[in-house]
Amino acid sequence: MPAFTYTALTATGQTITGSVTVGSRAEAFRKIEAQALTPVKVTQEEKSETAKADAAEGPVKLKRAQLILFTEELADLLDGGLQIDQAFRIMQERQEAPALRRISTTMRNELREGSTVAKALRKASPSFDDLYCNLAAAGEVSGSLPSILRRLATNLAVMADLQAKVTQAMIYPAFLIGACVVLMVVFMTFMVPQIMDLMGKNGQQLPAATQLLISFNHFMGQWWWAILAAITAIVLTFRGYISSPAGRMWWDATKLKLPLFGAIMSMRFYAQFAHSLGNLITNGVPLLNSIRLVSKISANVFIQSLLAKVTNLVSEGAPLSSALRKVGSFPLLLADMIGVGEQTGQLGKSMEKCAIRYDKELDKRIKRMTAMITPIILIFMAIMVGTVAYSIVAAIAQSVTGIRGQ
Repeated sequence: MPAFTYTALTATGQTITGSVTVGSRAEAFRKIEAQALTPVKVTQEEKSETAKADAAEGPVKLKRAQLILFTEELADLLDGGLQIDQAFRIMQERQEAPALRRISTTMRNELREGSTVAKALRKASPSFDDLYCNLAAAGEVSGSLPSILRRLATNLAVMADLQAKVTQAMIYPAFLIGACVVLMVVFMTFMVPQIMDLMGKNGQQLPAATQLLISFNHFMGQWWWAILAAITAIVLTFRGYISSPAGRMWWDATKLKLPLFGAIMSMRFYAQFAHSLGNLITNGVPLLNSIRLVSKISANVFIQSLLAKVTNLVSEGAPLSSALRKVGSFPLLLADMIGVGEQTGQLGKSMEKCAIRYDKELDKRIKRMTAMITPIILIFMAIMVGTVAYSIVAAIAQSVTGIRGQ
């Protein structure tokens, strides 16, 4: 926290000097005036070497575990009835991790300057992405910041668990891939030359499977540079295309249709949409403003374009359920449950029930995906290993048959 030196006049006209340590210049003036002094000059002291070192380190980046810990702790403190400034003061004082302490300090200073929570988060660390900041903004407007932070922590934990499960599921297939590569190297380096020499002496030809594998190996050895260049060109062209507005729209729409992963991304958005909209409406935010806030919670531009159409229809007087049906791409279940909430006058409660339903569906799809990854990769690897093994066995069997025939 910066320190300010000041020159001030007392009530009797005496000039005094001193220093205060506060978050901003404006707060320094307030603190001086609170002591019945009239500030004449207030200047900020030079930063200490530690502060300069911290500033030189640049933006603070958090690991996923640190981000989850920060979000959970802030939600706990706010749930306990603390004001947000008090919560960050406590986090600033008791955090053992330097990164979290620096973020808490930055957040507290920014909020004292009058910044919103979302703007303070963006300035504190690049680890707070658009989804995080936009959900925090929605929670700040609706007064439901603690519940939204807790949901964010849950989502981050779910995604971390999913990543861990996928990584764990890939360990055994990765071992098989390594074994397959070693097998190919041994086969092409040691066994094939000997088999070719043996069958050449006997006037025999290699089996078709073995010959095909050898041809493929020779092709890769001769043209690897061209293949690498082609792959690099394709990747760069693809990345350039999806960086354009039209390409980004196409790619974000395509991601929602990918096998396994597309359904998970869709269910995750529906759950967030229902939770956020339900919180906003329950806390008294008008429907149209709620939809505009919720439209920012997804970084997917295709979803954003759909929600923009929904916002336009609602602003023209259409019910939300009718707008979702007219725009399309949204599940009919979601539109139907919103329609029930509109008819009963309990839209917020209906959205919460819908969110719980999509949370359960998201959990089921994640479990299904992690259960399917390993068998799919194992089948693919079995085909590769089986092809190599068959080519070796076929060559050896034909060689032995030729020797016996002589």
